[in-house]
Amino acid sequence: METLEEHLSRGEASRDEVFNEKREMIRTEKLVKVFPGGNKAVDEVSFSVYEGEIFGFLGPNGAGKSTTIMILTTLLDPTHGKAFVNGYDVNRNRKQVRMNLGYVSQVLSVDDALSGEENLWLQAGFYNLSREERKKRVNEVLDLTGLQQRRKDLVETYSGGMRKRLDIAAGLIHRPRVLFLDEPTLGLDIQTRREIWSYIKRLREEAGMTIFLTTHYMEEADQICDRIGIIDRGCLMTIDTPANLKKSLGGDLIFFDFAAAVTQGDMELALQKLGEQPFIKKIAPRANDQNGFVAVSSDGEADLPQFFAVLEQLKVKVNRVTLKIPSLDDVFLAFTGSELREEHADKEKNMQDRFTMRRLRS
Repeated sequence: METLEEHLSRGEASRDEVFNEKREMIRTEKLVKVFPGGNKAVDEVSFSVYEGEIFGFLGPNGAGKSTTIMILTTLLDPTHGKAFVNGYDVNRNRKQVRMNLGYVSQVLSVDDALSGEENLWLQAGFYNLSREERKKRVNEVLDLTGLQQRRKDLVETYSGGMRKRLDIAAGLIHRPRVLFLDEPTLGLDIQTRREIWSYIKRLREEAGMTIFLTTHYMEEADQICDRIGIIDRGCLMTIDTPANLKKSLGGDLIFFDFAAAVTQGDMELALQKLGEQPFIKKIAPRANDQNGFVAVSSDGEADLPQFFAVLEQLKVKVNRVTLKIPSLDDVFLAFTGSELREEHADKEKNMQDRFTMRRLRS
């Protein structure tokens, strides 16, 4: 199955026309989740995911990614709003929703004391499959995830990437229509992460599966997702293809830092004058850098001389200027006003994780 970007590149249909032809597999309508203490983890989030699509939820820790996925997989109840998976309401049709989805959480659920095959037989038993059907499904997912030759080995002998692939295999045992992957490559080295990416793409190509994944790795979202939703502090900022998101910035990026000796007044005047130039579309401050800014320029190489001319006329010095073609990191900065945060989960996030694990074990 070709990706959405490949389909669009042929020029036969617009993005909206492609989506209108496909079945809606996930839909949320003004979804809200408020945790005890008043922490609003999800704030009126609405979006749709279509059949055969790899859809990425991009955002930092605590942005609302995992909370959204837990609502969609019936592990959490929404405070307000609605959510549907393959047409089934996550509140009213929990059993049907669960039969239509596979869920692979951040925390590995495989048992190290069992072999890969035994883990999958155990998982298949939860769906009351016959012995013959279990055998068929276990072979199927072992082949799909490339673990056939290690099926008899204890999981404790598996590498981190193999354990994650086994975890994904367990989520596929009942042939779900939709697969949810919550931070599927969290903590893995880049080589293993790319290996997992190839298996995610293979799932869509060979099984026609709809895949919803959360991530805070920009490269991951750019490489494997047909569309990306950027979420921060519970709010959905934008949704589009990776290519269109990068194009949406409207030009090249000029990163610059004012010299420490520049006064606040001179800095504000320089920003005002730069913002008045026709070649500058937008100027935004850079996170954790009081003297650092980024300007969106229509043509960076051609505009740099004029950029320097404005500063020279004002006699305002800069320490460093860097010209860059937009990346998803830059898109995130433009839409959220901050760089993708890699901070550790806070108290509220830890509480949510503990609550999730209790639900998973019950």
